Amino acid sequence: MVLIIKIVTMRKYIVATCLIVVIIALFNYCSDCSHKERSSLVHEYGDILDISYTPSDSTYCRGWFSDQGSWMGFTIPQKEQWVNGFCGPFNLESRYWLSPSLVSVGFAGHMDAVFHPDSVSYFPGELYMKSFSDAGTIAQRLLFVDKSNALLECTSEDNKPLCFYGQVLADKVSQNVMNNSYTFSLPSGDQCLLTFPEDTKIRIYDGGYEATTPKGKHFYVVISFLNNPKGQVFDVNAIKDIQSQPTKYIDKHYQCWDNYLKNVLRPDMPKEYNRIAVKAVVTLIANWRSSKGGLLHDGVVPSHAVGYFMGFWAWDSWKHAVALASFAPELAKNQVRAMFDYQLDNGMIIDCIYPDIRENNARDSKPPLAAWAVNEIFKETSDTSFVKEMYPQLLNYYRWWYTDRDHDSNGICEFGSVDGTLEAAAWESGMDNAIRFDDAEMVKNSETAWSFDQESVDLNAFLAYEYSILRDLAVIAEQPFNEPDYTQEISAYFYDKDLGFFFDRKLNGKFVEEEGSEAYIPFWTGIASKEQMESAMKLFTDTAKFSTYIPFPTVAADNPKFMPKGYWRGPIWLDQTYFAISGLRKYGYVEEADKYTRQVFDRLQGLKGNGAIHENYGTHTGEQLKAPHFSWSSAHLLMLYKDYGKNK
Repeated sequence: MVLIIKIVTMRKYIVATCLIVVIIALFNYCSDCSHKERSSLVHEYGDILDISYTPSDSTYCRGWFSDQGSWMGFTIPQKEQWVNGFCGPFNLESRYWLSPSLVSVGFAGHMDAVFHPDSVSYFPGELYMKSFSDAGTIAQRLLFVDKSNALLECTSEDNKPLCFYGQVLADKVSQNVMNNSYTFSLPSGDQCLLTFPEDTKIRIYDGGYEATTPKGKHFYVVISFLNNPKGQVFDVNAIKDIQSQPTKYIDKHYQCWDNYLKNVLRPDMPKEYNRIAVKAVVTLIANWRSSKGGLLHDGVVPSHAVGYFMGFWAWDSWKHAVALASFAPELAKNQVRAMFDYQLDNGMIIDCIYPDIRENNARDSKPPLAAWAVNEIFKETSDTSFVKEMYPQLLNYYRWWYTDRDHDSNGICEFGSVDGTLEAAAWESGMDNAIRFDDAEMVKNSETAWSFDQESVDLNAFLAYEYSILRDLAVIAEQPFNEPDYTQEISAYFYDKDLGFFFDRKLNGKFVEEEGSEAYIPFWTGIASKEQMESAMKLFTDTAKFSTYIPFPTVAADNPKFMPKGYWRGPIWLDQTYFAISGLRKYGYVEEADKYTRQVFDRLQGLKGNGAIHENYGTHTGEQLKAPHFSWSSAHLLMLYKDYGKNK
């Protein structure tokens, strides 16, 4: 009897032990899966961009990974110059590398082990790498929690302890270790804080550190950055919370990015076109910069890859805001607010603003599309309070054009400048060296207002569109609107019946007979007649003029002054191509609009692969030209994507 009881007891013990083992195994399996194979829409879009670059000097690179408006960026190391960690951070304002790889990783006790890349990818909002050595395999994942903090997740094979290490590039650096954190400060005032798991042992040496963890499977490092802080301090409590609950922040991150993509992607689109849309979203978010210094609101810079683009431009901002409205509406609102923060008393919106206000340009404005931006945000959000906030400022800006840029007070405006220079007036058009301005001269309106001696069709078509939008927004804002309507005059005034096309006109009435993209705008705004569109279609579908390999260049391709790489004198700018295609769609030429959209999506170099979206492109080749990672090109690709296959 006693023997039977012992046998039964032993069986129960064995069963219980087995259950515990199974439970532990399942837990470990599930835990491992939660780290390795998180289910997220972003992981359907690997290698979205090639930003592989291992720093070889203190400043150079052509593109970074950034998110949440951060002023720091990272890259993936080049396979032929491999370091076992993500490269950076890079100071996106001051334009220098803080470190070749501030958080590189290896196995403790095996620091001589050489790692080789296994799988490496740039997902939307995330960098990932898995590398192997004789000592084992390590997976790393980098994402941004907020503008100041990035989170690095490392997965160690067989629960081996890891060793993190990094070197600061600056000659003079102040370093400090406290508990599980390492801090360094630069003479510029920039500071970086690395927060490791508890029980991590850290030692510092000349310009660098080593941090060794205890055994474990998953490790997290919080990378915190203060860019020239001027009295700011790290939010230690927030950092502690990130370190103690990393999966909470990772889950929140994926939710954010999944929402971005769900709000943009169309189930009826080809996969390769979905990929283009995702790349456009990634580009806009990577160019998001948080408020700093003279930038009083968050916004999107034209390109983080080019140093002089580290500010906000007016008509860039309006275009960015329209694209952002569908998936990042609060950022879209702040993009608009950022430019109006510097609205002058007379209503003028200045050209561009920077963190250092001494770099702001108030010599000119930019084409008026602010009301369009606000209206598109309202369509997406139904936020009447935002309309009420912006309406008085929009109206003031609209009126400014007729006060300072209408030389002969005929209700037809000109581009111009504050200082009377041709240079600034050309900048105001947004088309810095356009052929149509080759013979332009300046005329004085007042001591602080000058105009070109020619009235521009695109400017006045934009103003007519702004008029119609302001009239509607006035109802929402519960404000009066009593401005004169020049729409009918504009559509007739700029149309040359003999040539069947729209042109600028000199103040003496003579047409500036240069066939260019300014003629797209009356159709995009809808102020042209059906008959005018029918006539223009002869030029729009002419393969020698506008129906080129990439459609709708900035100037007709058969113009003797056409230059394949001439900035606004020939290349493709995607905002102008969008205006033209959208105009065709508006007037019922849907098949043509879709055909031209396919030409853009299928023929621009690098667009379907992992190439960056560029500032402009070759008309006859689709080759990438000026600045990579360009925001308004991305914005207008999203607009083309959204409109594809749709009727008017």
